This record gives sequence, structure tokens and C-alpha cells, in this order.
Amino acid sequence: QVQLVESGGGLVQAGGSLRLSCAVTGLTFSGYAMGWFRQAPGKEREFVAAITRTGGSTDYADSVKGRFTISRDNAKKTVYLQMNSLKPEDTAVYYCLADTRFIVPRTGGGDYWGQGTQVTVSS
Repeated sequence: QVQLVESGGGLVQAGGSLRLSCAVTGLTFSGYAMGWFRQAPGKEREFVAAITRTGGSTDYADSVKGRFTISRDNAKKTVYLQMNSLKPEDTAVYYCLADTRFIVPRTGGGDYWGQGTQVTVSS
């Protein structure tokens, strides 16, 4: 059974940092590109960041570029999202996903999704 379990969310003040983790079981982690999406209340789910199977290429939404960093540890079967300089508009449920394509497209998709972790940024 494939499982993607996110952790690391919470409440933080604007300007602060959080590190999200997504631990994956049940699939060959190194065979999947990974990504993060988020969904704020009343809004559609949106792309945040993506990373290829080896970590050699990454992609970021313009809104997070320069503040967020996606990385992965294939030995630990985990993908991370380091979030710095957080803003209230970053408040959302953050989801990780696994995709068999070269890189997770900004339009979404994904073969497997996690259940999400809440990030709340106070002003």
C-alpha cells in the first residue's frame, strides 16, 4: 500500500520558517518525481514546488521562489519543503505528491497524494 505522510506543519508568525517532510512508503521512491501543492480556504489547489527523481532539477511557483526550497533524500524516501520568510498568504494545507513523469507539472496530476498538513502564518 502506497502512503505519503506529510508532517512539520503548524502555526508560525510572519517572517518565520517551517520545514515540511513527506515520508513515502510502498513504492520505489527514487523512481518518482515529487512535488508540493497547497490549498487555501476557498481557493483552488495550487502548485508550489517540484523536484525530479535524482533531485537534479527543481521548479517553483513564482510566489515562493527565493523563499522555499524543495529537496529529497532517496535513502530516507522523504521529500522536504523548507519554507522561509513565511507570509500570511502562505497559509494553506500543503500536500505532497508522487508522479512517474520527469517532473511534476504545475497543472497537477500525480499518481499518489498525501493527506496534507496545515500551515498557518499569523500576521
